[in-house]
Amino acid sequence: MDQQISALLSQAHSVALVSHIRPDGDAIGSLLGMGLALLHAGKKVQMVLQDGLPEKYNFLPGSELVQRRIESPFDTLIVVDCSDLERTGVILQGQNQPDLVIDHHKTNRDFGRINYVEPQAVATAAILAEKFPVWGLEVDEEVASCLLTGILGDTIGFRTTNMNPNALRIAADLMEKGADLATIYQKTLLSRSIAELRYWGQGLINIRYEDGLLWTTLTLDDRIKAAYPENDDADLINLLSSAADFFVVVLFIEQADGRVKVSWRSTEGIDVSQVAFEFGGGGHAAAAGADIVGSLDKVVELVLSKTKKLLGDRRVN
Repeated sequence: MDQQISALLSQAHSVALVSHIRPDGDAIGSLLGMGLALLHAGKKVQMVLQDGLPEKYNFLPGSELVQRRIESPFDTLIVVDCSDLERTGVILQGQNQPDLVIDHHKTNRDFGRINYVEPQAVATAAILAEKFPVWGLEVDEEVASCLLTGILGDTIGFRTTNMNPNALRIAADLMEKGADLATIYQKTLLSRSIAELRYWGQGLINIRYEDGLLWTTLTLDDRIKAAYPENDDADLINLLSSAADFFVVVLFIEQADGRVKVSWRSTEGIDVSQVAFEFGGGGHAAAAGADIVGSLDKVVELVLSKTKKLLGDRRVN
């Protein structure tokens, strides 16, 4: 497969590069890292995110190049960090099948012509960091900064249960290429706007807990009250998953299109991707998500019912 991908990238002249809606650190780091690597290789590149780039990532090289739609013809379509086509939003409607999909989600549906999926990888950005030299792309300081951002984002600063020595070696290699770990960590994982903190406050007020299952909601009204400009959770799910004495955390974020974004986090040994997949979503065993059509109250009821069935008779001592 490496030879196929190398040939595809070598022959490409104009690339449309896409990742998922409500982009997280791995989506952004992978998109920018691959986009810059292709640009440096002399390719024309459109880096596309339907929801645009969250403001806190504006410090990354290439951030000014991200656009919200495909604006020019292209000969090669690449999707990164997406388990299925629907996760890209509407920007690929009417387009041909992606030429290449690069991902690390265990629920990936192999929707590309070539699918390079490594579920054991801690982040899609980690895959790219290892494979770029094999595929004929250079990892310079700018690319390294973006890829390290992706790894930090999906491992929440090297603390997820799937962390391994190889992932730390990849991060060290990127630092040797010039990526500034301290700056990236501060800007992407620690720094919070006043609006984000207010938004968190709304979600924390609504916390419910029952036999190891913790959940809360963020409504459209909460977003307005906090003056939070994005349609995600401002990484509140990662704060919630730091709670003691839980098996599963679920966060419900009401969307303006009649859907609810649901995020699950779990302790080791509980595979929440099974529940997410039932609702048309996916992800990893310990971290998954889905976009579900319905009112907030109805979705909360359905999801909690399925999640409680997953937990079975487990109880916190």
